[in-house]
Amino acid sequence: MDSPAINIGLPLALAIIMFGLGLTLTVQDFRRVARSPKAAILALACQILLLPAICFGLVIAVNLDPLLAVGMMLLAASPGGTTANLFSHLAGGDVALNITLTAINSVLAVVTIPVVVNVSADYFLGSSTDIGLPTGKVLQVVAIVLIPVAIGMFVRHRFQSFAERMQRPVKIGSGVVLVLVIVVALAGAWDVFLDNVVAVGTVSLILCILSLIIGYWVPRLAGVERSQSIASGMEVGVHNATLAITIAVTLLDNDELSVAPAMYGLLMFFPAAAAGFIFARGSARTAAADRPATGP
Repeated sequence: MDSPAINIGLPLALAIIMFGLGLTLTVQDFRRVARSPKAAILALACQILLLPAICFGLVIAVNLDPLLAVGMMLLAASPGGTTANLFSHLAGGDVALNITLTAINSVLAVVTIPVVVNVSADYFLGSSTDIGLPTGKVLQVVAIVLIPVAIGMFVRHRFQSFAERMQRPVKIGSGVVLVLVIVVALAGAWDVFLDNVVAVGTVSLILCILSLIIGYWVPRLAGVERSQSIASGMEVGVHNATLAITIAVTLLDNDELSVAPAMYGLLMFFPAAAAGFIFARGSARTAAADRPATGP
């Protein structure tokens, strides 16, 4: 899309979302993970290593169109977003761990997204394609991901009461932005979307469901306590579709690459909500079982 409104508006909208994430973060969040790193390491390993491999297998299994396959791989490499934090809160997860994982994964995404995009573009589209993230565009990823988070953290450090008041409006705004970004992405490649809606929708749903299961059960089976496992499940299972769409439409300048992340952004709410309901019921049962019995 060559529209200035899109090329400027999408990165600006994403920057606002990432700024809002920064408003929820403190340096202490990172120190806490350093003191108890097990849950974070397992979640990040699932996110960075397992999910791209699973997504790669899925897009090959359904013989997805090459450009759509690269778009799906871009999504798989994207970190969790603010929506993951909200679902984790509703499900009884450790939201502080969610926030920290999102921040760390956003930092790592500066490396992982270019690697996954370039490798998958080379595999699915061939070495002659110009789809990829060279050094200059990697710096743009840094600019729209890390700098707003750092500014948000600075604002929280200096103006904590303001940061706390802004968290709810920013969460609401993030949801609105996600909807608008999905509309923009699908409008730009509507024919491609219609021709591939079943295949892309199938891969999106399966990827989301598998991500939620893996993100929860890998830490849980490794002995991580329930609330942290729920946080991991939501973080691994709910990707930042806004980031993937923004990179596809602005940095890579290809509307078709945004179709898969947009479809995922539409469908992820259903399995995430179902998982949240199951997790919440399990947390309630656990709390009831742990509650001491009272005499007559």
